Amino acid sequence: MLWLLFILPLTSAAVIHFLLKQERAGLASKLGTLSSLVCLILGISWILGLFSIPASWSWISVGEFNANIGLIEDSLSKGMMIIVCGIGFLVHVFSLAYMEDDDAKARYFGNLSLFMFSMTGIVLAENFIMMFIFWELVGLSSYLLIGHWYKKDTAADAAKKAFLSNRIGDFGFLIGILMTSILAGSVVFTDMDGASFIGQGTLGTCLASLAVLLVFCGAIGKSAQLPLHVWLPDAMEGPTPVSALIHAATMVAAGVYMMARFFQSIGETFLTNLPALEIIAWIGAITSLVAALMATQQNDIKKILAYSTLSQLGYMVMAVGLLDPNAGMFHLYTHAWFKALLFLGSGAIIFACHHEQNIWKMGGLLKRMPITSITFIIGTLALTAVPLSSGFVSKEGILKAAAGKPLFWIALTVAALTTFYMFRLIFVAILGKAKDDHSKNAKEVEIKMFGPLVILAVLAFVSQYFTGLIPETIGNPIHSFPKVDEFFFYSLGAFAVGFVLAFLFYYNRAKDPISIPLFRNKFYIDELYAGIVKWFQDILAALVHFLDEFIINGLLVGGATRLAQGTGNIFRKYGQSGNLQHYALISGVGILLAIYFTVFA
Repeated sequence: MLWLLFILPLTSAAVIHFLLKQERAGLASKLGTLSSLVCLILGISWILGLFSIPASWSWISVGEFNANIGLIEDSLSKGMMIIVCGIGFLVHVFSLAYMEDDDAKARYFGNLSLFMFSMTGIVLAENFIMMFIFWELVGLSSYLLIGHWYKKDTAADAAKKAFLSNRIGDFGFLIGILMTSILAGSVVFTDMDGASFIGQGTLGTCLASLAVLLVFCGAIGKSAQLPLHVWLPDAMEGPTPVSALIHAATMVAAGVYMMARFFQSIGETFLTNLPALEIIAWIGAITSLVAALMATQQNDIKKILAYSTLSQLGYMVMAVGLLDPNAGMFHLYTHAWFKALLFLGSGAIIFACHHEQNIWKMGGLLKRMPITSITFIIGTLALTAVPLSSGFVSKEGILKAAAGKPLFWIALTVAALTTFYMFRLIFVAILGKAKDDHSKNAKEVEIKMFGPLVILAVLAFVSQYFTGLIPETIGNPIHSFPKVDEFFFYSLGAFAVGFVLAFLFYYNRAKDPISIPLFRNKFYIDELYAGIVKWFQDILAALVHFLDEFIINGLLVGGATRLAQGTGNIFRKYGQSGNLQHYALISGVGILLAIYFTVFA
C-alpha cells in the first residue's frame, strides 16, 4: 500500500502527459485530483497504523557500500507526508476552479502530479542517494510549474532563476553527501555512525563541520536562505495554487526536513558544539530578519507572502542550527497549513479582482468577499502568533530554543515585524474602502475555491492538536495550550507592538505613508547579483574573445594556415610556374647536388 502511495502520482503524471492531451483537459484535472485524494487517504491510513513500510529493493551494492530503493517510517516522515498529501489535495481542488479556463490545464495538472511524486520520494527515501535523486526531480517539477505561463518573459525568467539558484546549492549538497558517506560510513539514514562522523580531535571536528555545511547548501537552495533566497519571490510568477503548494508548504520546507533527518541520523549528542551549527543558526536568523524587512515595503500581495515565507523558513533553520530540529519541524508543520491558506486566499482575491495583485488597488473586500476575507484574517492571526493559534504554539518553541542568546532578540523582532506587515496587508487590502473598480466589482468565489480555505482556516487553529495522531509526535512534547510564562508575554508583546504600529500607519490609508527604498528594492541584492554576473560575463567573454582571435586563431590555427599557404605559394611560384627555363634550372641544380653528395659525401 505504501508503494502505491509512492507510485500513484507518477502514474497520474505519465497518463496525463502522454495520453490526455489538451482536448481532454477536463479528464486530466479530474485524474490528478483523484490521485491526490487517494494519496491523502493512504497517507492518513499509514499514520493511523493500518499498514507499514514494505521491504527495500536492492539497488547499488559495491563492496561495503549499499544503497537500496527503500522507504523509511518514523514521526518525521509521517508528519511531512500528511503535509504533502493534505495540502496537495486541497491545492488540486482549488485549481479546478482557478485554472478552469487555462489553455494548458492538462500540462498543469500533469506537472502537479509529477511534483507530488517527487516530494513523496524525498519524504520516504531511506538513504541520501535516493533522496538526492528526488531532490533534483523536485527542482525539475518546480521549474515546470513556475514557468507554466512560459510565454510571459517574467515567468520564463523566474523558472530559470529558480532552477539555476537551486543547482548552486545542490552542487554543495552532493559534495556533502559524499563526505558524509565517508565520515559516517553509510548513506543510509538508519546506519550512519555519529561517533565516526565526528571523528577525533580538531581535524575530525573541522571535517564534520565542513560536511554539515555542505549538506546545508542543499537547504540553502531549496529553503531559499541567504544568499540563494532571490529565486523565491520571483517564483510568484507561477499560478497562485503553485505558490501555495511549492513555496509555502512543501518544496521550500524540504530543506528543513532534510536537515532534521540528517541530524536525527547522526545523533544530536554528537553534533553538540560543532562550529557549523552556529553558522546555520545565524544564517537562518539573518534571513528571517532581512526577509521581514523586505516584506514591510512590498505592494504585491503574493510577494508579501513570499517574503513572509522566507522569514518563517529562517525561523525554522535557526531552530535547526540551535540543535532543536524538533521545534523547527513543529513550526514547519503548523506553518504549512496557515501559509497555504494565505496563498490560496490571495489567489481567490486576485481571481475575484480580475488578476489585480497590488494591495493599494484593493480594499473593501470584507463586504464583497466575506468568506475569503475572514479565512484570510484567520490565517493572518495564526501567522502572527495570536494565542490559541497553531502559530503561537510552534513559534513559542523556537523562542525557547533561542532563549539566552542574541538570536532570541532577532526572533522577537521578526515576530513584531511579521505582525506589522501582515496587518498592513489586512488594513489596506481587506478593510477600508475599495480603491479601484476591480475591487469594487469583486464577488465571492465559488465553493471549489473557498471550500479549501475554510478547511485550512480550521487547521490554522487546531493543527497542533493533531500531532498526537503521529506516534512519538512531531518533535518533543509541546503544550497545545499556551503556557502563561515569560515567553507568552514576550510573544504577546511582539504582537501588540506590530499591530499598533500597523494600525497607526495604515488604517484607512489610500497610499503608503512610509517609503524605504532599501527595503522596497530588496536591499538591492538582485541588482548586485546582476552586476556581478554582467561584469564577470563581460570580462570572461572579452578574455575568451582575445584567446580565440589572437592566440588560437591568430597564432596557432591562423599561423599554421598562413605558414602552409606561404610555403605552398613559394613552391607554386617557383616550382610549378610552367616555365621551361625554371624546370631546366631546377633539374640542373638537382643533378649537380646528386653528383656532389654521391662523389664527395
